[in-house]
Amino acid sequence: MTAVDDRQAQLSAAYRHCAAIAAEHGKSYFLATRLLSPDRRPAVHALYAAARVADDFVDHPGADPAGDLMSWSKALLEELEAGWSEDPVRLALVHTYRRYDIPLEHLVDFLAAMTSDLTVAGYPTMDALDRYMWGSASVIGLQVLPVLGTAPGVAREEAAPHAIALGEAFQLTNFLRDVGEDVDRGRVYLPADLMAAHGVTREQLAEKRFDDRFRELMREMVAVVRRRYDDAAPGTPMLAPESRDCVRAATDLYGGILQEIERADYRVLDRRVSVSKPRRLAVFARRLTAAQLARVRVTIANPKSRSSTGA
Repeated sequence: MTAVDDRQAQLSAAYRHCAAIAAEHGKSYFLATRLLSPDRRPAVHALYAAARVADDFVDHPGADPAGDLMSWSKALLEELEAGWSEDPVRLALVHTYRRYDIPLEHLVDFLAAMTSDLTVAGYPTMDALDRYMWGSASVIGLQVLPVLGTAPGVAREEAAPHAIALGEAFQLTNFLRDVGEDVDRGRVYLPADLMAAHGVTREQLAEKRFDDRFRELMREMVAVVRRRYDDAAPGTPMLAPESRDCVRAATDLYGGILQEIERADYRVLDRRVSVSKPRRLAVFARRLTAAQLARVRVTIANPKSRSSTGA
């Protein structure tokens, strides 16, 4: 095996490693990515896996979480410049960033948000939470956008605000689902002024005390999140045709989490709601034929459009 073959094998293994992380930890997200064309899929797995690893330094900390996150981040930034890494997740991310020419500032902003989670325990207003989500969610949408591609005649900048809104909608959905888990880690991602307006305290969250006040707080937050999904919706038709059904499926699945929260009467303090496997598969099946047809149409229109992933 030549040196080039060896590096290609290492890169392919890195992408497979990232896909395994996505499959294990992001079941709805991973299922939606199965609707992407094979050349796009590995890059989305790499972006997910890198975000997951960085997040785990914060949510499942070792003896020195700040040091661990700093060391990992420093190595990643150096490897992005060098173009290679011996760490499989960082290698796949380096390759993805360079292949799709993703702006480095998106990664820097994401890492800054992860670092802030080590010391920031809450957010006074929705505006403050939005500023945090720029790094933790908005830039995720901006990272994924070049991979998904845009429709002919649509500039990436035109689709960007909707990609940002969708990243925020997904993150806010997670925040509402994970209120109980997050407070156990010492963090609250519900705006403090909105909590106060409903008479809900951090102590109540920590004690897992459900009541009418918490229900109304959650009801209002669900409405906030749905408006973010509404802001994101016009962006889907702006995407490359073969990427749209992946985004539609992911939106259906994450929107389904909001429905499950409502179905549970907003009782998320002592349980973790989720979309059932049959419903996930039903969403996938509903989008599968449309995704396949979109790929066929693109191939017929431009038979040379397919490109190798390098993975």
